[in-house]
Amino acid sequence: MHQPNNTITPFLEKISKVNFDKYYTPGVKILCHAFMWLFFSLLLFLNYWVELKLSFDSSFLLTARGTVNNMVVFYIFFYVIVPKIFKSNVLGVFLVLICLPICIYIWLSVNYLQFVGMHYLGIEISSGPLQNIVSRNAKQTVAEALSFKNVFGNAMLVIYSFSPPFFVKMLFDITRLFNRTIYFQKQTSELELQNLNIEKDFLKAQLNPHFLFNTLNNLYGLVVKKDPSAPEAIINISDLMAYTLYESNTEQVPLEKELDFIRNYFALEKMRYSADKEIELNISAPEDLQHVMIAPLLTFTFIENGFKYGLKSADRNFLIININFVKNIFYFSIENNKDTNIHKNGPFGGIGVKNVEKRLNLLYPANHSLKIEDRENSFFVSLSINLT
Repeated sequence: MHQPNNTITPFLEKISKVNFDKYYTPGVKILCHAFMWLFFSLLLFLNYWVELKLSFDSSFLLTARGTVNNMVVFYIFFYVIVPKIFKSNVLGVFLVLICLPICIYIWLSVNYLQFVGMHYLGIEISSGPLQNIVSRNAKQTVAEALSFKNVFGNAMLVIYSFSPPFFVKMLFDITRLFNRTIYFQKQTSELELQNLNIEKDFLKAQLNPHFLFNTLNNLYGLVVKKDPSAPEAIINISDLMAYTLYESNTEQVPLEKELDFIRNYFALEKMRYSADKEIELNISAPEDLQHVMIAPLLTFTFIENGFKYGLKSADRNFLIININFVKNIFYFSIENNKDTNIHKNGPFGGIGVKNVEKRLNLLYPANHSLKIEDRENSFFVSLSINLT
């Protein structure tokens, strides 16, 4: 099973590491809002002053008017309408449908009130393309200023006016939401990984007494027969126990040590079977693997199941393991014969295999491929992991 690519770009990875709750304090929030309004006000001022060639005072006056319009719409929308959208089901849906017309009407209403106020104070734009704009707008009635014709005719102009701050706010909120989502995903993954490590430790605790019991019985037979392979078997047991008890407690181990563990476990398990059974371990890998790291005991469940369920048929008995390491890709495959009477009920491997699948999904989400086949006369497992 090949897992989908869950990687994110370096830029998004940096965003996911920012602690918004720590740095986005109320004081910083006020400064960010102030900077945003000053920035857009400056752009609007330059448009009036440079592009439309209005006087400094007229440009400043119209900039202040436009900024006030945008601020009122902005804060009503994000701090009044949006909270009601999320809190109410029926009203929320209704507000979503009419929020754009509401914003346009609010903008035009505030704009009209400001023109009326400036006209009352005797303020006017006396020259340029916007000459007499104050009096022309102030002389309208409320019905005329907010008529459907006026709203429809000025809709695009109003939308263009308040779109920039809206875009910045939504971009910021999306970024913060993405940050919190990634944070909670990481928390969940770390918790799952902790649970899997507990399961892995339980697996090792099961391995030690069961495996030791069988191996010591075989070792006793070798000693009684004064078999010259007895000392080597003792060393293998010692290395195996040291690895499972101490070295495999980390998230990753050198691949060379993992391969030594497989060799030792395989050799000790093979001792229990007669020479007529076809039991093979083929490892092809460079000599220097100290720099290559891998999660420990990922293949152990499959090897243990191979010896546990295989080699019991009345016909051909075989267990063949192939391991290759090429261009930073770890390849593992195992195939063993099966007794169909034993395996006709229940899935292969049970909890141990599910544990391996979970660990692979957490540790190598987009860099592994696992295939398990319950064939007619054998079980076959293949696993590849990109260790770059």
